[in-house]
Amino acid sequence: MVKVVFIHPDLGIGGAERAVVDAALALKSRGYEVEFITSHHDPSHCFQETKDGSLKVTVAGDWLPRKIFSRFYALCAYIRMIYIAAYLVFFSAIRYDIIFCDQISACLPILKLRSAKVIFYCHFPDLLLTQRKTFWKRIYRAPLDFIEEKTTGMADCVLVNSKFTAKVFHETFTRLKDVQPEVLYPIPDFSAFDLPVDAPDSNLMPLKSTTVFLSINRYERKKNLPLAIRALGRLLELRPQADVCLIMAGGYDDRVTENVEHYQELVSLSEKLGLQNRVTFLRSFTDAQKRTLLQHSSCLIYTPDREHFGIVPIEAMYMKCPVIAMRSGGPLETVEDSVTGFLCTPESEEEVAASMLKFVEDPELKSKFGEAGRLRVVNKFSFVNFTNKLDSLVQHFTLRMDS
Repeated sequence: MVKVVFIHPDLGIGGAERAVVDAALALKSRGYEVEFITSHHDPSHCFQETKDGSLKVTVAGDWLPRKIFSRFYALCAYIRMIYIAAYLVFFSAIRYDIIFCDQISACLPILKLRSAKVIFYCHFPDLLLTQRKTFWKRIYRAPLDFIEEKTTGMADCVLVNSKFTAKVFHETFTRLKDVQPEVLYPIPDFSAFDLPVDAPDSNLMPLKSTTVFLSINRYERKKNLPLAIRALGRLLELRPQADVCLIMAGGYDDRVTENVEHYQELVSLSEKLGLQNRVTFLRSFTDAQKRTLLQHSSCLIYTPDREHFGIVPIEAMYMKCPVIAMRSGGPLETVEDSVTGFLCTPESEEEVAASMLKFVEDPELKSKFGEAGRLRVVNKFSFVNFTNKLDSLVQHFTLRMDS
């Protein structure tokens, strides 16, 4: 039996974590033996499959710092990932044939010391996820950026999560002209979404409104969540009597300073705009609650600009929930404008509000767009297609090892 080890920096709750967990489940369904090794895994803040025995998880290096003086997050993440790799290669009893490395490539030189093939999943170039406004920040990032590009090129196969990310990959890593990333859309196993949907209770959806807008994203500033709140305010300027509300639901970890700070910023914004009775906040939720939210909401508002792929719009469309997203990045490949939802100019609260107004004025739009969205996901973004492609990649490396 071919053994695949997944190496991931922090196996919590998020789009990247969901993608790698689904990749492991996909390979397991095809008979591969799969296992995770990570620097952090909290059973109270993780996906169910990583704590119920479906996927074995080994933790190493959780004692290493995540930050130094509230800075150097990237450096600490690199160090933690390098430690995991060293533990796997030199000290653990874990057997493996193929290594699936996620997010951080700095550990590849250690992983390549053994004969196993390495697949690297580049969700997005890390060097584009931070700003360099000061001289010292540029000095700090220069070696990290060099290491990222150099080590990414060491992978036997590079996967990206969308055609958009593949384009950005080539524009960013100019020294890797010979590397041709494979696009693997991170499609979840929708079987969990086929389970019975519970009725919403007052804790989950406390505001009883005719039109319910939903935002699902981690409490991070890059997700552009204030746009949804400002758009709701603009909508109420257009239709002051509209019976609408907004649920801001998202991944939240009180260990992450940004999560805590941004949650408070969003609450303050809603109060500043006089929307405190129209907006509710949900910090983290279960899969069952997500199904309920998606089924009983009129529309999902997906605010990130230049999002690498965006799994939430796929989940929403599968649950027959239309999507309002930005006309950039991954949603250009997933959301069909005016068919399964609406694509809006990034940062335009006017366009978002105008799209929201259409659901207020035409309650049948949810059903019409919802049916089209479900059909689009089934035809273009099935878990079977995802599994087939990943399986073929792993089989390719397996045959090369045997020859």
